[in-house]
Amino acid sequence: TQLREEGREKTLTGSHVSLTTGSQETSCFPELRTYHFPFPFTCRDLIGSGRDRKPNALVQVAVIDPREQYLVSHACTEIVEGSRDPLFLTGVTFPPEYPASPETLVKLTVYDVRDKARDNVSKPLSVSFLGSATFSVSDLLRSKDDQLTLNLRSSDGVLAVGTVLVSRVNMGEMEEGDMDHITADVQQAQKSRSPPDVSASTNAFFKNPVCKVYKFQTVDSKWMLVREQMEECTLSFSIPRQLLHLYIQEDMRRIQELRDLGELSPHWDNLRKEVIGRYGQVIAAYQETLAELNKITGPSFKPSCSKAQRYLEFIPINLHTQRMRVMCPRQTDAFYDVITVGAPAAHFQGFKGGGLQRLLSRHEAEKKSTAYQCIYYSPEHTAKAQEVLHSVGHLQPLISGLADQLLQAAQQHSMAGLREALKTLAGKTEQFVHALKDELVKSALLALHAAQPGYVTKNQNQTLPPQNPDGQTPLKRQDSIPCHKEYDEEEWDRVWADVAKSLNCVIAMVDKLQEQEPINNNQEQPIPKQVLADVITSHNPEGDWREQLCPLVVRLKECVAEVVVRARRAMTFVLLQEAACSIPQGLFLKQRRDVVFSQALAALACGFVMRLYAGMEDKGFLRQLHLVGLVAQFESLLSTYSEEIGMLEDMEVGISDLHRVAFKITQAKTDDPCDLQPVVIGRRDHYTVEVPLPRLAFQTLPHEIKEGKALQVYPVLFNVGINEQQTIADRFGDISLQERINQRNFEILDSYYKSLSLPCFQTQTDLKDLLGTLGQNVVTKKRKNVEILWLAGTICRRLNGIRFTSCKSAKDRTSMSVTLEQCALLRDEHQLNKDYFTRALDCMRREGCRIENVQKNIKCRKYAFNMLQLMAFPKIYRPPEGTYGKVDS
Repeated sequence: TQLREEGREKTLTGSHVSLTTGSQETSCFPELRTYHFPFPFTCRDLIGSGRDRKPNALVQVAVIDPREQYLVSHACTEIVEGSRDPLFLTGVTFPPEYPASPETLVKLTVYDVRDKARDNVSKPLSVSFLGSATFSVSDLLRSKDDQLTLNLRSSDGVLAVGTVLVSRVNMGEMEEGDMDHITADVQQAQKSRSPPDVSASTNAFFKNPVCKVYKFQTVDSKWMLVREQMEECTLSFSIPRQLLHLYIQEDMRRIQELRDLGELSPHWDNLRKEVIGRYGQVIAAYQETLAELNKITGPSFKPSCSKAQRYLEFIPINLHTQRMRVMCPRQTDAFYDVITVGAPAAHFQGFKGGGLQRLLSRHEAEKKSTAYQCIYYSPEHTAKAQEVLHSVGHLQPLISGLADQLLQAAQQHSMAGLREALKTLAGKTEQFVHALKDELVKSALLALHAAQPGYVTKNQNQTLPPQNPDGQTPLKRQDSIPCHKEYDEEEWDRVWADVAKSLNCVIAMVDKLQEQEPINNNQEQPIPKQVLADVITSHNPEGDWREQLCPLVVRLKECVAEVVVRARRAMTFVLLQEAACSIPQGLFLKQRRDVVFSQALAALACGFVMRLYAGMEDKGFLRQLHLVGLVAQFESLLSTYSEEIGMLEDMEVGISDLHRVAFKITQAKTDDPCDLQPVVIGRRDHYTVEVPLPRLAFQTLPHEIKEGKALQVYPVLFNVGINEQQTIADRFGDISLQERINQRNFEILDSYYKSLSLPCFQTQTDLKDLLGTLGQNVVTKKRKNVEILWLAGTICRRLNGIRFTSCKSAKDRTSMSVTLEQCALLRDEHQLNKDYFTRALDCMRREGCRIENVQKNIKCRKYAFNMLQLMAFPKIYRPPEGTYGKVDS
């Protein structure tokens, strides 16, 4: 029998959708006070549909709009089997999209479920109607002891088939829109809330909440109230859009730098043209993808069924936040957050040849062994070249600006200003010179000279090999950095030394000016004496300070500019070799890495923002944030078999690349949601995510964070496959990838813990024991050792870290893991009665936010498992009967 309501038809398979009427509903009756309280209920003396048969009771909740007068299916309880007096653990709450007014009518319909196990997911449950009752919110508000006892009437409205008891949980009357702060005590809620502008600001990132409420019994027979809240995150799209823009800008700069190399011999010029052409193709593809992403409106997440769509490949799969809030009698409210996201992987490109970790290793070996017509530079040399390019590009404008400040202080005859500007200028110039004191720069300059037309060595006898008729020079690949001993190196040494000489001249002049100061200024601290070289002493001591300093400062800026030009061309030539050796496979791998990193960074930014806002009032957390940084722990349930091993190889590289990311907190211009969006800046080898906070929230931060200190994140990945494919891998395949990942990331986690000097962590002996147990588990040969995941997750929470859970689509295995973790937290931290553990687990999996996540992704309320697959799962990861089936994932 299908469930059908007046005005709108609903089957039981679709009755759990949250209402999305938005502000249109509330604007119809703005004069009415609205409520967001939850209410649980129980039934008494139910009469089953068969003689002497105890019903399997289920209650469907529908809401009657007071203006439109039609029913909207709103929520549904779990099924309580074989009871005439069922106690339902699932309650009902009104989300802000549909706040309850006093006039709102609620209809409760009780059904007897005959057969909840269905092979055909499109077939609705087989149920029998038992009875229904209707009440208004005002009835519940005026009721004695916040309880209503309603008679359930049969379809003809005559026969009483039992009663239903509706209870109003005293959670306080929340302000409209403040759905995230609920508690059993109004006063305690006021104390524990974040600043008002902070809680309201999260609406800029988190959208379309889905809320579920449960009540579970504790070991002392008390009742705890548990609330799940799942939301989409707008950063799913905004971060990849920003990254694509930065990728395009970086590649366009690289093209210009290649063109700025000047005239090259035909061989190198042809290589340059080919590399520029390849970069142009990547830029065109990224511009096309960005244009398509800018057209997208609607939901703020990419559903799992779209994981392989080309224009969505940079978007993380099914990224959602989930928060469990726990309210127990006489205890402070607690909440637990997790970010769920599909494994960062290049699904559109596929996994035929494996994932990034395997592809990069294979490609590097091929570059070494194949006779490319270019010079081979190792990945370390390539990274160094990028670092030098960034350093000189960053330091040159700083040095120029500081030099101008020096002249301005001279014009004002401010000796204190001169000394301060000179101190900073000397430091930055020293940093600039140090960046160039590398053998790679000198060697690359020589190689660049050799690549120019008409290059002749010093002995005039050795020239480049003769050119082929097609204009190309048959160069052999060189296995190491070239060392052209014949070439005269004096020119580079002179240019490099001129920077130091020019700085010393400036220092000497400032010293001379200080000596000319009247004696009454001798209270100022003299600057330390410097080694002087080539000091110009012929200036008029009575002349203007600026006039005396200006020629020296101009000379310093000219020397720096000349060095920058030469160093930039040399390092660009190194990157030309790397790109030429890599064509075409190397650029394909770069695109794949861009895709995977984009997905990983979007998830990390989402988790960081959520963790930051949750910890705004925790001084210990904020101190830890700027002193050490945070752990970002990714839990993966991928198998090490077939395509999923390629996904895991992608994910390993993507998560590891997150160590190149730092965060910075800034003050937002306004409290407008647009001004609160995180901004990504930087380049591929280092990105900074700037997170604006509202002014009032920003002012509460520690001084170090307000000053713009870079905040570090330490990403770690632990993987344990649990499905039937992992069974095959364990028995007949290779699980070395999983073992290596877990061991390596345990070392990172252990190193992070040892770096914590904060007393609150060093005194936690159980934390040290947990790390020791985890270390033992990662080296133990044990199939499907999910204890690794449990321990890593517990340690992450103890370290105030950011928790992530992933599988292929973050929908099925992820749901089993998240619900298991939530129930384990209720048991370990809030004394959940052991008799309720399995019921709570089944209840969350059957009626909670995770089944809603499945519905959002594939439009079906079934986990994508079959019975044969589940036989290979650890028992505690198996969903309840009737919640799984053969569906598209």
